[in-house]
Parts: sequence; C-alpha cells; structure tokens
Amino acid sequence: MNAAMKTGLRPDLAIIAENVAPGASVLDVGCGDGTLMQALRDGSGCATRGMEIDALNVGACVAKGLSVIQGDADIDLSFYPDKSVDYAILSQTLQTTMRPDKVLEQLLRIGRKAFVSFPNFAHWRVRTSLLWNGRMPVTRLLPIAWYETPNIHHLTVNDFRALVKERGITVEGRWFLSGDTQCSAAAANFRAEHAVFLLSREG
Repeated sequence: MNAAMKTGLRPDLAIIAENVAPGASVLDVGCGDGTLMQALRDGSGCATRGMEIDALNVGACVAKGLSVIQGDADIDLSFYPDKSVDYAILSQTLQTTMRPDKVLEQLLRIGRKAFVSFPNFAHWRVRTSLLWNGRMPVTRLLPIAWYETPNIHHLTVNDFRALVKERGITVEGRWFLSGDTQCSAAAANFRAEHAVFLLSREG
C-alpha cells in the first residue's frame, strides 16, 4: 500500500507528510483547504501555519481549527522573518505564481528547508497531445483548458533542476510520480507527471 492510500492524501502531499520531521514548524503556502496542514498537525504533532489566496479555502481551514491567513505568495511572503519555520511548503502552486524564482527564494529564506511540488509539463502525454493535436493538452492531472487554467508558467523537471543549480540551491530529496505511484529518477523529465523536491540553502 502506497503512502497516499495509507494517509488519504494526494500523492505529492503524502510524500511531503512522510518526510517532514515530527514536531516541526511548518508554513504551507497555497495551503488550499488545509488538508496537508491538518495531517501534519494531527499525525505528526507539527506546529502548522498557512497562507492561502482563496477566501473560501481560508474559511475551510479556519473551520478545521487551522491557523491560516489570506495572502498572495507573490507579494506577502516578504512579511515573514528569516528562518522562522523548519519547513516552508509550496505544493502544486509554483506554476501559478507570477515570479516562481522569487517565490522559491522567499521559501528558502523563511524555511530552513523547503518542499516544492509541481506538474511536469514535459510528461510524454503532454508532448504527445501537442505533437498529434497541435493544441494545449487537457489530461487527468491537467484538466483545465488553456484559457481558464491558473497555470501561467509551464515548467518541466529539467527547468526546475536548472533553476536550483543556477541559484546554488541544494537538493536534499526528490520524488517523481507517474499517476499516483512513484517512479524512478531515470528519464523523469519524460516519464513523471508530478515532481516533489526537498531543498535547502546553507548560510
């Protein structure tokens, strides 16, 4: 039984939850309805805080007794102190931000470590759809048409690897998902639908 089945979490969130140290302090940026925060609080004794742009999701978090503020990752992360949490988390949100590079820098300033997960737009199904149909793909994991999708930066695993290398960021862990199951790092840019990275920066 994989981690997602055991926890009931979305697969990338299950990977993050399994790799956050018990009792850690966590800031979940773009926390949605607070599912991951609740799992970390109740299952691992973590001190969780969140930021979410959608007011309805903020309300859902508050109803669960979670500490969440309404805010925009592109603007409001600058108000958090340096190294104020053990982990800063950004799951399936990087591609929706105006400046992913700056948001990533803020995560590593705020957190001693950062988890980032994102869809891989170089997955073979996406490539095949573009090749044969000549149109932006709509898939199970990217179900929204191009004109209404919140994704404004279509990054790939290799794009992200290049960015962290350019910025001198340390990759402490990486996991790749094909569907709901983990796959190897071999040819991940082609085979993986989602990626999860654990990052840190010395100093």
